Amino acid sequence: MSPSESLCARCARHQRTCCQDTEIYVTPGDVRRIAAETGRSDFVEFRPPRDPVYAAVDDDPSWQATVFRPDGTRRVLVQRGDGDCGFLGPQGCTLSASARPLVCRLYPFDYTAASIRPQPANGCPRELLAPGDDLLQVLDMLFADAVRWHGQLYAEIAEDRPAPPPLVACEVLSVDQAP
Repeated sequence: MSPSESLCARCARHQRTCCQDTEIYVTPGDVRRIAAETGRSDFVEFRPPRDPVYAAVDDDPSWQATVFRPDGTRRVLVQRGDGDCGFLGPQGCTLSASARPLVCRLYPFDYTAASIRPQPANGCPRELLAPGDDLLQVLDMLFADAVRWHGQLYAEIAEDRPAPPPLVACEVLSVDQAP
């Protein structure tokens, strides 16, 4: 193992990673940023979750109400036949950090619309860290960035919220005009 090798590269040799077998939801803003960087539009599709349990999780009503369309599908990155993200390359993500989907930038934090937990979740293999290493430092992540991305994620998710029905003009009758 090379000292300059990233934790993500070591993780990929150790186990399937967060970039593999994970259906990555993308916000409308993510789509705009990725399209601007890649010049492509074929990287996204709408589909229902492969695991129906995912759609039934109700710990974040805001997510459920806006991410899922009435037909049960949601906007996700296209995956290759082996389940890998279409942007996964030999050295990791081929997208710049500023174009990566917000849910990818937020990983390994757990969050809902109401909050983000300050401690990383257990998804990253901590056993690959050198003794004394801190996961967030190794990943070059700041909690302050995660808080900012969390706010941005939910602001962009709100772009998918259905528009309220249009107001219909109506005539207001006075009491003496009522039928």
